[in-house]
Amino acid sequence: MRWRIVLLFLFLALMALPLLAHLWNSRGAPPPDPQPGALRVVTQNSHYIMLDAPDDDPWSVAGWQRRRGAMASQLRDLQADLIAFQEMESFRHGGDGSINLARDDLLAALPEFAAAASGDWRSFPSTQPIFYRRDRLELLDQGWFFFSETPDVIYSRTFNGSYPAFASWARFRDRQSGQALRVINVHLDFSSGENRMRSVDLIARRIAPWIAAKEAVVLAGDLNALWLSPTVGVLERAGLSLTAIKGSSFHFNRGLNLYGAIDHVMVNCAVTLTDRPVALRKRPDGAWPADHYPVLAQIRLDPGNCR
Repeated sequence: MRWRIVLLFLFLALMALPLLAHLWNSRGAPPPDPQPGALRVVTQNSHYIMLDAPDDDPWSVAGWQRRRGAMASQLRDLQADLIAFQEMESFRHGGDGSINLARDDLLAALPEFAAAASGDWRSFPSTQPIFYRRDRLELLDQGWFFFSETPDVIYSRTFNGSYPAFASWARFRDRQSGQALRVINVHLDFSSGENRMRSVDLIARRIAPWIAAKEAVVLAGDLNALWLSPTVGVLERAGLSLTAIKGSSFHFNRGLNLYGAIDHVMVNCAVTLTDRPVALRKRPDGAWPADHYPVLAQIRLDPGNCR
């Protein structure tokens, strides 16, 4: 009889673990109020759109039409100055990359923004644009590099031969302060730890001249890595710091918050956080905008902090 009680207790404890994880990873705070002179940076994995998927698929064109209003509303509520997107891609098997429904629809819905780190798909990968508020920021330069043995070859496959992955970046001038800011937008491999590590090694090498020159540098994106992971450690040793949000940033398109954040905003010594970054866990009009929550960091440019 006693062993049955023990087994029942263990079964109930096991069943309770996901609920406890969800409650713990649902912690957080509301977005901070905008502060004068500060910049608000958001990272958002918007999830790709499959052009030939059936309408009932959440990632189909019809699925995008059901969720695009919720995404625009959510981003508008965050009052962002910069939004780094990942997976902003519309594709079909055999497609050429010329269609980007999410980018075009969100630019139409948010006319105060323009898209940096984006261009003609034949010479500039367009799936990781950085939206910027035109009345606040001036675009100075932009570029990209792929996580591969040949990083300057567009669409080159990753280190283990899987799908191409890359970093996009843009350099801006803050129209208020006159200071410059460089934003790197990244999306690391979710399945291969080796790919992630080799990718951040490459990122560290590429940002080293910017860090050495004491530029203001912000890295934003879907790292597919938790705080204190070896992946984040490489970037911290390269001169970036991470203050992670409380709780989850990925929710399985179900609002299930089962583990810590994998979407982050990292900064170097020339950038100061005004508040701890937060995730906005909302479902506007009953639609999840994506399977990742947007993560907001409010920053100030302070190059005098670098020694």
